[in-house]
Amino acid sequence: MLSFPASRPNVYTGSPIDRVSGQRDDEAFVARAMASPDALFIPVWRGQSLMKGLAEGAPEAVLLSAPAVEAVRMAGGPWALLGLWEGRPVFAVDCSSAEDPLPLLPEGFGGFAELRSVAGLLPAGEASMLAHARGLLHWRIRHRFCGVCGGECAPRSAGNAMACTQCGTQHFPRTDPAVIMLVVRDDKALLGHSTRFPNTTMYSTLAGFVEPGESLEEAVRREVMEETGIQVGRAWYHSSQPWPFPSSIMLGFHAEGLSEQITIDPAELRDARWFSRNELRNPEAGGFSLPRPDSIARRLIEDWLGAA
Repeated sequence: MLSFPASRPNVYTGSPIDRVSGQRDDEAFVARAMASPDALFIPVWRGQSLMKGLAEGAPEAVLLSAPAVEAVRMAGGPWALLGLWEGRPVFAVDCSSAEDPLPLLPEGFGGFAELRSVAGLLPAGEASMLAHARGLLHWRIRHRFCGVCGGECAPRSAGNAMACTQCGTQHFPRTDPAVIMLVVRDDKALLGHSTRFPNTTMYSTLAGFVEPGESLEEAVRREVMEETGIQVGRAWYHSSQPWPFPSSIMLGFHAEGLSEQITIDPAELRDARWFSRNELRNPEAGGFSLPRPDSIARRLIEDWLGAA
């Protein structure tokens, strides 16, 4: 049976936040949360997150108190209630309109950085909170107008929904499902070198977005066939990983390869190969690299290797 369970949680999972979805429409509750002296704020600046310890290689998320965040809130960007963390309200606030938000903050509060570059080094749960804030604010910034009538939208549910001020249509954050799969045949695994990363030596698992009216397993088979010409039989779910870069969730599978002859789609891949376990355990010797340790692609590979 081709089933290799997840050995550990994926990065960006395990959030400690209670999302309090049933209280987002309670304006009195939200007002009290915003005014609470215990409230915490996660600032996002042009898709980047505020962290300290970056230079030392030990990053930590920086959550601001109400007094510390007041200056960046005055920049007028959107905000949203994320939930409660150990009873303390947690909000996301966008400060992208400021050319440089750091001078607006007290000294010693770290700096803004791309979350993906350090997520695997963050303490447990922090990467998930920062990803939550980043993904929700990305949606807010890009959905200011109604897709039905073009009218301007106003925030609802403490920033977790938008409503058209003209036609009243409700809009909710979208998450685009994408399947990501390690195809295995006998003692080899199929990896591809994407055209999106021409200047790297990285070979990774295949992936693609789920299309309307398609099951996850059907998406696995279609994407593998389109990109490599390999037929896939059964597919087993492994785990999922939020991927708010900008708005996806990766749904991981191991899949059974039924054929061997590879025919790549040059628009998607520069190369694709079958790799043995020994080759994947020592990629440097083969002149290639594997996906980042914090990615679900790497977890799919490592859990297959660990099952031998």
